[in-house]
Amino acid sequence: MESGYTVEQLRVAATDAIRAPSLHNVQPWRFRLRDGGIEVLVDAARRLPATDPSDWGARVACGAALFNLRLALAVAGAPATVRLRPYPSEPDVVARLTPDVPRRPTPAERSLYAAIPRRFSNRAPFWPDPVPADARWRLGEAARAEFCWLELLIGVSAVNAFAEIAHGAHRVLERDPAYRAEREAWIRTTHASDGVPAAAGGPLAEPQDLLPSRNFGGRPRAPGRDFEPEPLVAVLGSAGNTAIDQVVAGQALQRVLLTATDAGLSASMLSQPIEVPSAREQLRMSLGRFGTPQMVMRIGYGQPGRPIPRRPLDEVLDLPVRHG
Repeated sequence: MESGYTVEQLRVAATDAIRAPSLHNVQPWRFRLRDGGIEVLVDAARRLPATDPSDWGARVACGAALFNLRLALAVAGAPATVRLRPYPSEPDVVARLTPDVPRRPTPAERSLYAAIPRRFSNRAPFWPDPVPADARWRLGEAARAEFCWLELLIGVSAVNAFAEIAHGAHRVLERDPAYRAEREAWIRTTHASDGVPAAAGGPLAEPQDLLPSRNFGGRPRAPGRDFEPEPLVAVLGSAGNTAIDQVVAGQALQRVLLTATDAGLSASMLSQPIEVPSAREQLRMSLGRFGTPQMVMRIGYGQPGRPIPRRPLDEVLDLPVRHG
């Protein structure tokens, strides 16, 4: 492996990397082979200036794609050494992977890798069945394995306090016409390789809902019917909030989501309280945790679904130019 990764290894691993989640399913990543290393970059053409002005969401999404990439290479027997933000003069390069000592994949790596094609954001209401203690423990361990923390909000008072913060953030965002226009621009009513299909948007929000949800063109439901009475809410956080911390959080997010999928659980992201700085600080204070909340998830048992489309692989690869 001294000569580095090959184009074929990049193509195979990137096929799994692009299954990562991203805000509005914009898929803000690119992958390239340079000097035998695979590099993950933020795609400057896929930024969300109104929703994600600091590129926090783009870096978290690229971190999630990076985790899939690491898993794919490990399962192929070609694990990587990873350097985050390797070039100070190229801030859009979030990671560089070079070959480590070849080894067999672990059973845990195989299980998580098998979950990649089955993971999807389930915006529909979850069933009332509680998430068992052993599954909750596994989710926390998944975050810790990637140097992050996961706080599960247990009990009515904790969830209600969070709901108040989340609804406040949601109202702040919805008051911004640019934010609303940007969200609506990524709703897809016909087949597309990016954006959120209206059919996957979940039911329309109702005033009595405990947690806020973005309007992705979903279907109305029976008046007065609760969306979900007792969701399991999980807050993922990192040690700090630098660009590197956000990439680290993205890797932890994907490990948690794949662990949930492997356990038969569904999940969706609830990032409005992270997108509004004052709400994020309120959330941090309410948890009494050091570090920075980076994502909020609903986790539970839900109806079967399927992942939404991804862009063709050739649209996200930058391959070396061959001369001759």
